Amino acid sequence: MTDITFGRLTDLPLREAWKHEAHQFTPWLAENIDHLAEVIGVPLELTGTEVAVESFSADILARNPMDDSVVLIENQLEQTDHTHLGQIMTYLAGLGAQTVIWIAPAFREPHLSAIRWLNEHTADGFSFFAVKARVVRIGDSPFAPIFEAVEKPNDWERAITQRASSASKGSSELGDKRLAYWQSYKDRHPNSALNVGRGSWWSYDPDKVPEVRVVLWIGQSQAGIFVRGATTRDAPDFRSFVMPHISALEDRLGIENFSGDGTELGQTIPASINDPATWPKAQDWQEDQFQRYVAALNDIVGSNQ
Repeated sequence: MTDITFGRLTDLPLREAWKHEAHQFTPWLAENIDHLAEVIGVPLELTGTEVAVESFSADILARNPMDDSVVLIENQLEQTDHTHLGQIMTYLAGLGAQTVIWIAPAFREPHLSAIRWLNEHTADGFSFFAVKARVVRIGDSPFAPIFEAVEKPNDWERAITQRASSASKGSSELGDKRLAYWQSYKDRHPNSALNVGRGSWWSYDPDKVPEVRVVLWIGQSQAGIFVRGATTRDAPDFRSFVMPHISALEDRLGIENFSGDGTELGQTIPASINDPATWPKAQDWQEDQFQRYVAALNDIVGSNQ
């Protein structure tokens, strides 16, 4: 016998933790993307949420820094359905994603079969995951999220090792393209205040307005701009300095903010990292928006400090 008292682990409906898919579940996943990184075994860096693809919006877009590839994350609070499978295929084509993570509390067998088929028949470099989401607790303990990959590519662990080996030997082809894009950007706009490398950003003087960064990016089908915390998306200083002024910034920039989860005031323009002919127009647009964002932040945020 033992004097230890054991509790019973109880599964809860996901909606007990997140009432609304787009307004609660998606932002939580974006903020806790490390949970998904652990499941698939590679690091993930958030690129954006509710990313527009024609009349639809992809839940979460991320980047795998091991090979600079695009990761699409589509999530549900209910059992999988054909609608989300169709959306995934639309986003896959529109966003140039190479890895797809579909998250749901339960998967219908035809949808698991579809994931297996895609992993077996698509070209090398594409990877598809079905990830089961659970929320559990013992008694009155806090909720605990659990994620399990119920379908993944064959030999995925071997592929991870190969990618890590390639990354350690040198830059990826896509990474080299990004470097070329930002070098071209700097040549085209030599007086820009942006810090450029394989990405591009600008930060406030931390002694004046800490934790505020304007980020520019280029992907397979879009280039864009957004505002976030300098070190983390949910940095307390970023929340206190920027979030109270979102409405004023929206009015000043003439846009609508669709996020609220730490990557704010996002805008995009059609462009492709793979098509240098689209670069000049995207770079001119980004520099113009960058100047507008800095002026708006200085006037609205900076003046309130």
